[in-house]
Amino acid sequence: MSLIVGIMFRKNDTVHYYDPAGIKMEAGDKVICHMSDDAREIGEVIVPPVDISESDVTTPLNRVIRKATYYDLSVDELNRDKEEKGSKKFSELTEKYNLKIKLVNVHVLFDKSKMIFYFTSEKRVDFREMVKELATHFKIRIELRQIGVRDEAKIIGGLGPCGMNLCCKSFLTDFESISIKMAKDQNLPLNPFKISGICGRLMCCLRYEYDSYKEFIEKAPERGIKVKCSYGCGGVCGYEPLKKSIIVEFDSETRKSIPLSEVEVTSERVEIKGDTGETSEEAKSADKDKNDAESV
Repeated sequence: MSLIVGIMFRKNDTVHYYDPAGIKMEAGDKVICHMSDDAREIGEVIVPPVDISESDVTTPLNRVIRKATYYDLSVDELNRDKEEKGSKKFSELTEKYNLKIKLVNVHVLFDKSKMIFYFTSEKRVDFREMVKELATHFKIRIELRQIGVRDEAKIIGGLGPCGMNLCCKSFLTDFESISIKMAKDQNLPLNPFKISGICGRLMCCLRYEYDSYKEFIEKAPERGIKVKCSYGCGGVCGYEPLKKSIIVEFDSETRKSIPLSEVEVTSERVEIKGDTGETSEEAKSADKDKNDAESV
């Protein structure tokens, strides 16, 4: 068994796992650690030390250097003050050099080895002169990192359409590719305002249940196909993928939700009353025209 501890270095950052090196610590403690580039950084314990199987440790873990002292916390506070000054200076220089860029965040590493500016821009910009002036002013190594709108939302945070904190701010560590087809297969309205997040891209949550919907759609009969079940014969008129059920309309015009495993599919097609009038083949053709669209 190996003992590991989860540490977060920046707000809403990914949780990094370290070897606690025999140091007793609890969630909320501040610790000093080595980063991958040998820089030292101060972080907060998010996951207290836990035992895991050695087979689950795929790469060698860096070790925690020490718990943060009062002096370390003072240094961190000075660094946060320098970040505020960096934000103001950055704004002044963007106006001076007429650069169309938006500052998202500033971060100074604990050991003052680097000052990182995160920004967004619609186009590539030449900021070499600005970097030189920032380095001269703060007497520290300067790094400018251009990020995307989804990364910006992750750093800034906010509330999603569901009323909860953004997934990217709360727990997501990686951004997976999301396509409009995922919304179509889940029978969601193809209205950009309803399926887009505050970043303007398709919502990350479209991915969560997509595999279940996709698996169900591949097995379920098309709309209008006649099926047999314990209630008699009827036509497929709707789906309930998460329940793994289909909606069947019978001759009496009653509709029931039937588990997919309890129906027998025939090759016969029936007319579904109250349907759009679009046959399955026509629907497929229409879907194909809209399908395969954008992927973000």
